[in-house]
Amino acid sequence: MLDTIKDIIQYISQYHESLVVSFILAILAGLTAVKTIPRLKQPFLNAKLSGIDILKPNKPILPETLGLPIAIIYLITMFLFIPVPFIDWFGGKFFFSVVHDEAPHLGTFPYHKLGEILSAILAIQSMVLLGFADDVLDVRWRYKVWFPAIAGIPLLIFYYTNFGVTYVVTPIQLRPWFGDMIHLGPLYYVYMLSLIIFCTHSINILAGINGIEAGQTLVISLSIIINDLLYIYKNPDQRSVEVHLFSLYFMLPFTGVTLALLYYNWYPAKVFVGDTFCYFAGMTIAVVGILGHFPKTLVLFFIPQMFNFLYSCPQLFRFVECPRHRMPRVLVDNKNDQSKVLLHCSVVTLNQERKPTGKLGRAMLEFLNVLGLLHVISRDDHGRISQCNNLTLLNLVLSYTGPIPENRLTCTVLLIQILCSLLAFYIRYSLVKFVY
Repeated sequence: MLDTIKDIIQYISQYHESLVVSFILAILAGLTAVKTIPRLKQPFLNAKLSGIDILKPNKPILPETLGLPIAIIYLITMFLFIPVPFIDWFGGKFFFSVVHDEAPHLGTFPYHKLGEILSAILAIQSMVLLGFADDVLDVRWRYKVWFPAIAGIPLLIFYYTNFGVTYVVTPIQLRPWFGDMIHLGPLYYVYMLSLIIFCTHSINILAGINGIEAGQTLVISLSIIINDLLYIYKNPDQRSVEVHLFSLYFMLPFTGVTLALLYYNWYPAKVFVGDTFCYFAGMTIAVVGILGHFPKTLVLFFIPQMFNFLYSCPQLFRFVECPRHRMPRVLVDNKNDQSKVLLHCSVVTLNQERKPTGKLGRAMLEFLNVLGLLHVISRDDHGRISQCNNLTLLNLVLSYTGPIPENRLTCTVLLIQILCSLLAFYIRYSLVKFVY
């Protein structure tokens, strides 16, 4: 294993110098974030960008929206990196050749690659701005659900004008009827837009405890990096290598700043990440999945988020009453001993008079109960569910484990995320041969 890792490192350093530069910038970005976050805590508190950690007995007030400086550090890092992949065209006698169609010995300047990077940065930057607006103005869900779609417009326009690839490979089982390829046309852009919205909001939905937003994002970003390295290692297909190098250029600095933020957001949290980070993280991941041409593989790394979203649908779409906060609740044995502070699953009461639950909502709950995905607290005189756990992955885990400390709940969910990433790799590199 060590020999293989050394072989990969030697191969990358020999043939992909720009990737080495990206790795160095990732380390510098992470260190900068580590030094910057503590210095911004008090200014953010003074600006009333703060929140209450309600899962702690003393309910401390912590600075919020620390995803904003993290995103700014990341964007500055990417600005500095822009010339690196094109350094051969920017030095010496090649400098003046850029304005012409041909650069000596190098061929045509790759304007489409520069456009890729710029459109990706523009989409991420737009999402950071909209995410910060949400943190400050507390925008309603009915409006902010479309924020990622707005921020993704530059990305989709670039995709349309440079690639325009709207076909997908048909599974082997369907090829006798549909052929090897299916041309989706405008539906493909709807799919990409849906992917952007899902990646952005799915991280925001699976939230509420220390370290969970940055933690799940870190696992996903590391999974993407491993997938990219597996693709570029001694791959003769230059086009495939280029798109995964593009993904690594964005993921390495992103992983660096995310790791720094997780350090301060880990239990007991010193800062909150805010919606800004969730939007920024989701858009960055969606960008590399779309422009890196591996959206199907990307979805596999979001298995826990997909489950959490589908599991939450009865409440998100109001078939079942949905309280404003569905995070776990605190069970305190000793306020002076943090180890005695436990979390248990929060409960939703189905008030049939104030907000009656319809037949479809009750049917959904009974279906989840049959699957073992619902913790029923009580039933009314007619045998209908009157109290059950809120429909989130966090509460589902607590319904099985019973009351546990907050940091243990975070570790449990992140372990699920890691196991699902391993499952994703197994599906992508082993089971895929039975489908494609």
